[in-house]
Amino acid sequence: MVLGSEYDVVVVGAGPGGSATARKCAELGLKTALLEKRQEIGIPVRCGEGLSIYAVQALGMVDKLPRQVYAQEIDGAIVYSPNGKKVVIDFGETVGYILERKMYDAWLAQQAARKGAYVQAKTEITQLVKEQKNGETYITGVKGNFESDDFEIKCNAVVGADGVEGRITRMAGLRSTLMLKTTDSGYQYEMVDIEMEDPRKLIIYFGSKISPRGYVWIFPKGDDRANVGIGIGSMGYEKTAKQYLDAWIATQPGIRKGSIVNTVCGGIPVGGFLKNMVLNGFAAVGDAAHQVNPIHGGGIGEAQRAGYILGHVLAEAKQKNDFSAKALATYNERWWTERGNMLRNVEKVREVMEKIADEDMDMLADSLDGETIMELCHGKRLSVLAKVLMKKPSLLKLATALV
Repeated sequence: MVLGSEYDVVVVGAGPGGSATARKCAELGLKTALLEKRQEIGIPVRCGEGLSIYAVQALGMVDKLPRQVYAQEIDGAIVYSPNGKKVVIDFGETVGYILERKMYDAWLAQQAARKGAYVQAKTEITQLVKEQKNGETYITGVKGNFESDDFEIKCNAVVGADGVEGRITRMAGLRSTLMLKTTDSGYQYEMVDIEMEDPRKLIIYFGSKISPRGYVWIFPKGDDRANVGIGIGSMGYEKTAKQYLDAWIATQPGIRKGSIVNTVCGGIPVGGFLKNMVLNGFAAVGDAAHQVNPIHGGGIGEAQRAGYILGHVLAEAKQKNDFSAKALATYNERWWTERGNMLRNVEKVREVMEKIADEDMDMLADSLDGETIMELCHGKRLSVLAKVLMKKPSLLKLATALV
């Protein structure tokens, strides 16, 4: 099979959002192409690789995840406040996974192919084709190259799913530039031969001295293997993310004795959600549309959920033969209703956490139980956090921002 010259939908980028969109479009009868610029889908790995059970359930993937696509099941978390107070969150059952991201992304693309999408790697999109219709500009195709051969494809809609850089999204004319205040700098090692308290729990460390405007994480991938990383704000700090991470590891005998087998670094969108994600004949999904959880920066599940929403909207557009921005705006409405408003609440929590001192973080660790902390990460129980903050007069203004 070879790449065709006409499709209903061309998805650019075979990450979780792109593959989910392509799968849903193909499943609903749209002729779909999923194109990835890299030689191998899933390379390079650029995240902590966490995926919650809630996302798996929402996507209908329970009992469908092949064992090889995840390294470890997770049943809770251990959180350390700046003064070292330990909060253990134990659900007693699997609530998430640490993925083998390379394998997971490849599996998602294969699922899209099995539903009928044409998937092709090592395919660079160099230009969007634009035409005038009724006095308005529409995106009606793409130009690119595969194995040094140039091609042009006509289509009804292009989906920008090319990650945090969002080159295709910017090329389309959608305002999606990341702002420094809503972008973290991340650095991560995959390490082996390390010691962990509990290989079934995420381990999180807070503190302005170890990770300003962020945290250090240990995401277990086995008994002695884990992703050990850090996220910090993108501006105004005396050290880089790598320097902060290295300094922290140096204080941890059970970690520093390990070996580094992989390194990941890059920008992490942690907010700045797009009110509008569509143009005539175009839509953005995943990191390209800033669809991430602002507290932990996780975007895999969010990208897939958005992809399913977008797939349904594109199928409806096909039925009506209307791929205008007005028709595709249903995607905006549904995403904001189903995910965006909740994530905006999470962003409020993050904005508060960024502004409080370490001693106030310690106070929260003393006042909030593990269940509440987890619910705050999902945009719930903001009033509980507000009540705790109101106990301290200097935090009253921050508290009122939550209610």
